Amino acid sequence: MSLRDEILAAYQAGPEATIAFVEAVVTALQQELSSLSAQVAQLQARLNKDSHNSHQPPSSNGPAKRPHPRSLRKRSGKKRGGQAGHPGVTRCLVDNPTATVQHVPAVCAECGADLETAPELSRERRQVFDIPEPRLDVTEHQAVHKACPACQTVTSGRFPPEVSQPVQFGARAQATMVYLQTYQLLPFERTVECLGDLFGLYPSEGTLASAQARAYTRLAGVEQAIGAALQQADVVHVDETGQRVAGRTAWVHVVSTALLTFYAHHAKRGREAIDAIGLLVGCAGRRVHDAWAPYLSLPRAYALCNAHLLRELIGLDEESGQAWIQKLIRLLLSMKATVEAARAAGQAELPAKQRAGFEAAYTRFLNEGLLANPPPKPTGKRGRPRQTPARNLLDRLVTHRAAILAFLYDFRVPFDNNQAERDLRMLKVKHKASGGFRSPEAAAYFCRIRGYISTLRKQGYSVLDGLTSVFTGQPVTPRLQA
Repeated sequence: MSLRDEILAAYQAGPEATIAFVEAVVTALQQELSSLSAQVAQLQARLNKDSHNSHQPPSSNGPAKRPHPRSLRKRSGKKRGGQAGHPGVTRCLVDNPTATVQHVPAVCAECGADLETAPELSRERRQVFDIPEPRLDVTEHQAVHKACPACQTVTSGRFPPEVSQPVQFGARAQATMVYLQTYQLLPFERTVECLGDLFGLYPSEGTLASAQARAYTRLAGVEQAIGAALQQADVVHVDETGQRVAGRTAWVHVVSTALLTFYAHHAKRGREAIDAIGLLVGCAGRRVHDAWAPYLSLPRAYALCNAHLLRELIGLDEESGQAWIQKLIRLLLSMKATVEAARAAGQAELPAKQRAGFEAAYTRFLNEGLLANPPPKPTGKRGRPRQTPARNLLDRLVTHRAAILAFLYDFRVPFDNNQAERDLRMLKVKHKASGGFRSPEAAAYFCRIRGYISTLRKQGYSVLDGLTSVFTGQPVTPRLQA
């Protein structure tokens, strides 16, 4: 029966039947409108998510989205650019230039008299800094054969162990190949092009891959030492990011400190990968990470990243505008500023009274949020009723209170997990610059070598010199303790 027929039937049945029919139709339409409005709001909220109000990285914002104008940082009040009293940096003249060119006047600029025998009054110096034309050094090794005058046995000189082929690349050349690919993140083709333009050296892609494999093998001991040191560190940072490996999505995991970096890749993201890598399972110190469930399932102490939490609070504030959210944001930022000021002043901890004040405010704002967002009523269906995003966040703020406020009690614990996020950033740059990895072996090569490079950079070593030491058979061992 069509809607028209239903309306006519209700009309013919009398006024009461007509009213009941209209009420039923209006109720059904209101329910459908309410459902559709909720779906639209949910989709709109999802579209409004970006790196400033969610866990999404800045690389996911896309070209259409500009950085959000709202910032948690306060204005310093200073003008842009160099500040008054800044010493500045000026390149100075060197005492021993490579070459000197004298510009001597031949005749007087006024009368044209000859100045060849005129006395010199002074000199004005100017220097041009330039890069010499690169050249390829080729060292030929010759094993000389000699016959013994007594027994006529022919004895030949011995080549050094590292000279095993008629033609091969030296340690510095191989280090430069790895440097360009793993540190500067050039793909194979551009690496060959760069070496050709600079040095007239055109290695094959197979040679580049062999250099990676050789560095990977020789850095096994160094990586093991870095991993062991991280397991004994007081605080470690943990995170992971997606990466394409052999055409599929895999994951690169990082465990790091301000001095050490360890990368590992795995086909999985969660607990299976954590157990396979093994580093986190035996960590003696506190882990800093986001509130991802596989990290929370690990034993021992942990701290949660408050930068992630602030972004979630901002997103929730933009959606609901509840008063407790802004109060909690200001409280967390005040805690952060107070701890930073105390650390800069040489304090080892905050006064107990000050910590208690912060704790009380945290409790008060959470209670406001819990009152404004009561738990959902039972639906009679199996399973836990669906909660609002605000209630889910509040439950986490209550459950993981100690981990969220860990930085308030232990100055070794940072406010955020920015260290791990900075260490993973180059993985995203690598993906943009040269794509994913062709095989799991290539991903393993990159992770071990990049971990070594990152550690060298953190400790102030020259990356190229460090890689050269790898190919000479004596890798530079970074400092393993703070």
